[in-house]
This record gives sequence, C-alpha cells and structure tokens, in this order.
Amino acid sequence: MMTIDFNKNNDGLVPAIIQDSTTKSVLMLGYMNEDAFKLTQKSKKVTFYSRSKQRLWMKGEESGNVLHVVDIQLDCDNDTLLIQVKPEGPTCHKGSDTCWDSKNEAHYGFISDLENTIESRIKVGNSESSYVASLFEKGINKIAQKVGEEAVEVVIEAKDNNDSLFLSESADLLFHYLLLLQAKGFKINDVVAVLKEREK
Repeated sequence: MMTIDFNKNNDGLVPAIIQDSTTKSVLMLGYMNEDAFKLTQKSKKVTFYSRSKQRLWMKGEESGNVLHVVDIQLDCDNDTLLIQVKPEGPTCHKGSDTCWDSKNEAHYGFISDLENTIESRIKVGNSESSYVASLFEKGINKIAQKVGEEAVEVVIEAKDNNDSLFLSESADLLFHYLLLLQAKGFKINDVVAVLKEREK
C-alpha cells in the first residue's frame, strides 16, 4: 500500500516520472494529485493533473497516444512517483518519442557506447590507425572467421581455472561479435528483439 505525501507541496501535486518499461527510457514528467493517481490505478492508463488546464488529463485522450501502466513505484520521501509504462505511439505532444526529443530505444550503457564507437570507426575507415576499420576492409569472411576463433578461445578457457583469461577471451568474443553484427547491418537491439519474440 503506497502512502503518497500529496501535502508536501502547497498545490497538492507530486511529480510523476514516466519511463518505458522495456527500453527504460524516460519519456516525460507530469504531475498528479490524489484523484489523478487513483484514476491511473483504476484505468491502468496514466492520468495527470494538468496545471495549465486545471483539470484531470489522461495522456493521449486526444491523440490516442496513451501510456499503459506496467508498474508504479514511490520514492523514499513518498513524494515522487516512477511509473513504468508501455507507450502507444510517441509520448511528446510535438510528435517525438520523448519530451527530450530523443528516440525511445533501449540503451545498454557501455555496450551501446561501444557499438557507436565501432560504427564511427567504420564510417571514418582509416585502416592504418583503426583495428575496426582494417578488419572491415578485409570483408565479412575475415570478420566471421575472427568471431569463430574467439569463440573457440572462450571454450578453451572455460575448461581451465584462470578466470582472468576466460573473461579476457569473453571480452574479445563479444567485441568481435558486435563487429560482425554491424558488418551484417544489425546491432544488439536486433538480437534482443529476436529473444523477446522467443519469450512470447
């Protein structure tokens, strides 16, 4: 049972951070009073209190881009909500995925940053100074062969007790697999999509 402190602010409102339950992207920030929260819980669709319209406002009531509630969490001070949702269409009223004009895509931290680095090295294509560019220059067969070699090294190290070597070879395998994905025109998100489909 949540005990939300709606009296902490004079206007009786608490901020509600809206996050995509799958990608974990923050989509928007709105405000709720007690009635908006109760309606959100009942309908399973996010309803805010609009400060400009001075009334309850279900997100998507005009556009159809509703936010389906997956989970609601309350912070440690009982005055801020984190609502995880499945968005139906773009969230921002200006038509973008988020109110920060960013794409609502899953981000895997360092792995996603590494993918972006690989992509930039491929585009620059300086094979003399870039290992990535030089490997891409050799073609798909060489890249695939390298992934195979690294996979064998992982298997070999898995049978020994040297954790450091096992992790090092695992890193090599993952790195070259990311290269192979991009050589085939894909990224890790495409693989994740296949795994999610299998989960169903």
